Amino acid sequence: MSEQVINSGLTFDHSYAEQLNGFYVPCLGDKAPQPQLVKLNRELATSLGFDLENLSDHDIAALLSGGIALENGNPISQVYAGHQFGGFSPQLGDGRALLLGEVIDVNGQRTDIHLKGSGRTQFSRGGDGKAGIGPVLREYLLGEAMHALNVPTTRALAAVTTGEQIMRDGLVPGAVLARVASSHIRFGTFQFFSARGETDQVKLLADYAIARHYPALKNTDDCYLGLLREVGHAQAALVANWMQLGFVHGVMNTDNMTISGETIDYGPCAFIDGYDPDAVFSSIDLQGRYAFSNQGGIAQWNLARFAECLLPLIADDSDEAVKLASEVVNGFSDDYQSRWLAGMSKKLGLTSNQAQDSQLINDLLDLMASNKVDFTQLFRALADAVLGDNSKANALFNDPSVFEQWQATWQERLLADEVSQQQRAKAMNKVNPIYIPRNHLVEQALKAAENNGDYGPFEQLLAVLERPFKQRAGLDQYALGAPADFGRYKTFCGT
Repeated sequence: MSEQVINSGLTFDHSYAEQLNGFYVPCLGDKAPQPQLVKLNRELATSLGFDLENLSDHDIAALLSGGIALENGNPISQVYAGHQFGGFSPQLGDGRALLLGEVIDVNGQRTDIHLKGSGRTQFSRGGDGKAGIGPVLREYLLGEAMHALNVPTTRALAAVTTGEQIMRDGLVPGAVLARVASSHIRFGTFQFFSARGETDQVKLLADYAIARHYPALKNTDDCYLGLLREVGHAQAALVANWMQLGFVHGVMNTDNMTISGETIDYGPCAFIDGYDPDAVFSSIDLQGRYAFSNQGGIAQWNLARFAECLLPLIADDSDEAVKLASEVVNGFSDDYQSRWLAGMSKKLGLTSNQAQDSQLINDLLDLMASNKVDFTQLFRALADAVLGDNSKANALFNDPSVFEQWQATWQERLLADEVSQQQRAKAMNKVNPIYIPRNHLVEQALKAAENNGDYGPFEQLLAVLERPFKQRAGLDQYALGAPADFGRYKTFCGT
């Protein structure tokens, strides 16, 4: 290890490393030749305990680039397996990432501090372990946008350039992302040991996960079935959130699904502009496995893979274990649909539950699909329509009469709820954002940084996305869909 040690002010706790021997390898990142701090989430850093008063930007860049030892630090790379596009890979792991450790934040919550792009590890599988500035800033933007949209997510702590050029399509500036999460325990973490028949290790991990994320299950008779159930609830809530915002994760492999129910890994993700239930943005998802409308079903499929890992813990009798686990997995669909319906109902301003609500919502989505209506713009415009102004909504349809026909049914349905139209519109604007990470704006910001070292567009976009529900003067361009010449958007895996 490097002889240089920086005192970050953090009080590290390493429960994962101390309690889960065999689940990781110790690893220090590459020492960056000239680390520079591009962006620090100072509010988040303060909540974690960083000593910002005594740390220079250079110190912060150095310690969050991965190659400098932290006082009380114990950096590790975690091992896991995973189903990738349906095919099982028995060993994956952090090929370009480090878990620096855990801290207890000011709210008493245990939080991982994790680096991406810090160099090769034992799990790199031929890669260089590095990241370019573009993907690092993408994850920064998307993670912070999702946080502001009230979606459970990893969060960006810092973006650091390393002072080196790395080869991708061409030479690009190297960078490291520091992010935080309540943990980085994945479905694939369980799968790694389950596939090797190491039931004792699966049990060790399950007990650790229960203590860390679902402590109410401790000492209950069916704690492992309870773990499956709680993870299912977390995934149902998460994916329902995605669907209510038009978000396509793009790579819902089991190694990208956390048992905490946080969104992780913003590689080939995007938000829909013109509504398309079959929207796919990943350049490698040629079969549409992770298309927008498939996300709920894929979440259930992933849950089934997690359930398989827990079967030996759920019951000694294998048939009984399968029966109990299947009941939980089969119940996921109703759980997810209930959460999706509740969220979509709020987007329409509904305050009670009626049998026809699901049909009302799906009828609107069908109209949006056939007219390629901008997802975010229409739902935001509905608050104006509630108050009697149809102009914004009508302008989104080739034939406004089809919206007005649906609107008549919607308005009749609204009469069943005893709430003023002003209150309804205000509530709708709290769940229907006006600003999302528009794909063309994200790309403009990334290209400016990557090609010209210009971080202005990134900073401006980030400032807009941090307050997505509040309309602000002078920001009209951030609420618009992609221009016609933007073309079909493609994103790429990896950093």
